[in-house]
Amino acid sequence: MFASTFLTNLQAIASNFLLILCIPSVLFYCYAIYAAISFFAAPQAVNQEFHPPVSILKPICGLDRDAYENLASFCQQNYPKYQIIFAVRNSQDPCIEVVDKIIQNFSDLDILLIVSDRVIGTNLKVSNLANAATKAKYEILVLADSDIRVGTDYLQRVIQPLQDESVGVVTCMYRSLTQGWISILEAINTTTEFHAAVLVSNIKENGIKYAFGCTIAIPKKVLEAIGGFEAIADYLADDFQLGYLPVQAGYKVVLSDYIVEHLHKSNTLIDVIKRQIRWAFCKRVSRPWGYLGLIFTYGIVTSLLLLIATNGSIIGWLGLCICWVTRLVMAWVVGTISLKDPIVKKFLWLVPGCDLLSFVIWCFGFIGNTMEWRGQQLKLTKDGKLLVPEDKNDELSIKVLTKKGA
Repeated sequence: MFASTFLTNLQAIASNFLLILCIPSVLFYCYAIYAAISFFAAPQAVNQEFHPPVSILKPICGLDRDAYENLASFCQQNYPKYQIIFAVRNSQDPCIEVVDKIIQNFSDLDILLIVSDRVIGTNLKVSNLANAATKAKYEILVLADSDIRVGTDYLQRVIQPLQDESVGVVTCMYRSLTQGWISILEAINTTTEFHAAVLVSNIKENGIKYAFGCTIAIPKKVLEAIGGFEAIADYLADDFQLGYLPVQAGYKVVLSDYIVEHLHKSNTLIDVIKRQIRWAFCKRVSRPWGYLGLIFTYGIVTSLLLLIATNGSIIGWLGLCICWVTRLVMAWVVGTISLKDPIVKKFLWLVPGCDLLSFVIWCFGFIGNTMEWRGQQLKLTKDGKLLVPEDKNDELSIKVLTKKGA
């Protein structure tokens, strides 16, 4: 009898706890809808007279999907004066052939290819950026990952917030172009969960305090104020630090309303899970309380558990219906209406499954601190830095392949 009473009380406690978790989830979904509508309701103004010269830094490692089209999109800007610097570590990297083709096809542009194995820290992407920055001619730097594709108005729109001297960084959200079911699941999660949280943070905190690797526009003076690329060379979440450190230095980060396109590779489920766990580690060490608070955004999961805990009661079904409907509406508003993501529009019905997978990965994010990244086994410290088994920070000479345009 005692055992039966104990289990009944335990079930009641669990049901009440899950119900409490469902409520903030619904509120979050509603606030995300409001944040998305508010952000995109008034497009950011474009001053056609503001077009300072820009140096675009493109770190590259290996061949991404549609590599030529991605990189070439940065060479097709309706912008009066800019240079592009491609940086790669390995002289045998297959991406060099693609860059050589771009240099030939866009002979009127100022393009450099830097091949250097100089290392300034454990994050080799940051070393690539640092090597590229040594040849940047102009005050404004635009950093963009190699798997990003943009339109011809990209530069003109992205640099607009830098008219304000208090703005230190401009960054962008992205929508994904995918191949394969596994990549589709990952893309839906990014668009409808991650970017929803970004939009909420942007409204709630009056601007975000971090940046994304798909685009980071930053003046050299701001980069120097935080200690240059050397200051972030050992961090896994280098893009987060390029937003966070300028905020600590007194600058603002502005989220542009320009949406770039991210080309997903075709990956196995294991590859995607490893990458998602690595990103979970990034979020956990970068914003530990924010990461813990994500429990209040998993309404799909908590409402399903509530239904089970209440043995299919009316309260359980009501909680599930409210959570799932608001979640799907939020996914539609953020993904389809705001970010104009065709993947979300076509596969909205997969959102609940994506949330269940995301919740499992969120739980794994609390466990351990080792990961695999580009074939390397790495360890993540409590402050977000990367450790490798041996020190490879030897400085070697930089080889520069240059083609000067008009």
